[in-house]
Amino acid sequence: MIETFKEYLEGIPEPSQRQRTEEVLNWIHKKYPELETRIAWNQPMFIDHGTFIVGFSISSKHLACSTELVGIKHFSEEIKKAGYEQTMMLMKFPWNKAIDYELLSRMIEFNIVDKANCVTFWRK
Repeated sequence: MIETFKEYLEGIPEPSQRQRTEEVLNWIHKKYPELETRIAWNQPMFIDHGTFIVGFSISSKHLACSTELVGIKHFSEEIKKAGYEQTMMLMKFPWNKAIDYELLSRMIEFNIVDKANCVTFWRK
């Protein structure tokens, strides 16, 4: 378990949701070890040079993933093709459906490249 996220994960009451969330966070941490881990706005996040890359929140029906509006818009068609719901700011991984790690990886890598010169936490 990633120490930064330990308390957050322990606060998820449903064991299967806690396990899935931990799985996703660990996968990102292993694939992108250069990203800093942080809890902000009570959400686990991955940060690169002080700028937001990806964050998560949970609800009873899904694990929400945010890459900011630009990232969601850029991948909107792929998100739809993968069968996930989306809003302007996030996509929803239903608890009963597999995570498309290829899509998640492309979204993270897009943000890393697109925000390489970003000097603020959020895009302006």
